[in-house]
Amino acid sequence: MTKLGFIGLGIMGGPMSAHLAAAGHAVRGYDVHADALAKLAAAGGTAATGIADAVADADVVITMLPNHPQVEEVVLGPEGVLASARPGTLLIDMSTIRPETSIEIARAAGDKGIRVLDAPVSGGQAGAEQASLSIMVGGEEEDVATARPLLEAVGSTIVHVGPHGAGQVVKAANQLVVGGIYGLVAEAIVLMEASGVDAKTGLDVLAGGLAANRILDLKRESMVAREFRPGFRIDLHHKDMGIALAAARQADVSLPLTGLVAQLVAAGRSMGYGALDHSALLKVTEQLSGRSEAQE
Repeated sequence: MTKLGFIGLGIMGGPMSAHLAAAGHAVRGYDVHADALAKLAAAGGTAATGIADAVADADVVITMLPNHPQVEEVVLGPEGVLASARPGTLLIDMSTIRPETSIEIARAAGDKGIRVLDAPVSGGQAGAEQASLSIMVGGEEEDVATARPLLEAVGSTIVHVGPHGAGQVVKAANQLVVGGIYGLVAEAIVLMEASGVDAKTGLDVLAGGLAANRILDLKRESMVAREFRPGFRIDLHHKDMGIALAAARQADVSLPLTGLVAQLVAAGRSMGYGALDHSALLKVTEQLSGRSEAQE
């Protein structure tokens, strides 16, 4: 049994912390929302009164937060993780944030004798609920080995991808690919429907050929049905595309398709679709083609 402090019990962190409690670990979690704390307690964990209470006696601290400002506040703040955790504690940040923030946190933590991994995830709400997340981990090999049994409680694919910040770079690459595929599937649906072809039948064929991909497997039926209940919101994908573009600038590389996809995601947010699933890029493509009214 590991003593775990878990900060951030939202759509992703809630089920992840519950899986860790079910695996027999002592999970003491904190979130600013009382209902999230109640769910953790119902799942066998313990609700903490604050960050310091969650992490003071922990062997491992996991953070799962929306963006880098929240991670910086929780980890680097005057009453944050680094100020409250014991030397030797392992901090695993599973948020999706800028690589440079992960590197900065690792440096600050090292000064206090706290080990750090950046371990962002892919798989969305369904992956968190099913403990089938793909986890890309940056940091030291021995720390990855320590973390692996915990990560296996929430994910099915755990890969050490490089030093501090590397996990965030791989996650940025994941998000630009996912966004691009959603955009292309959306265009395929619009093309087929505008040509009088049944899109569901057409996508079934695509899913069995060279164009097969995980998004077609999971989302083709809901996209054709215009069901956009969020598993991963456009608002969050907009944030992630910004991370990808910033990482490209930092690496001094040109990613023209990523830039276009980022603009499509931004358009979806501007059109009022930010709270919908990122498969709602289909609505953006329909509007660009003047076909949105035909689908309403």
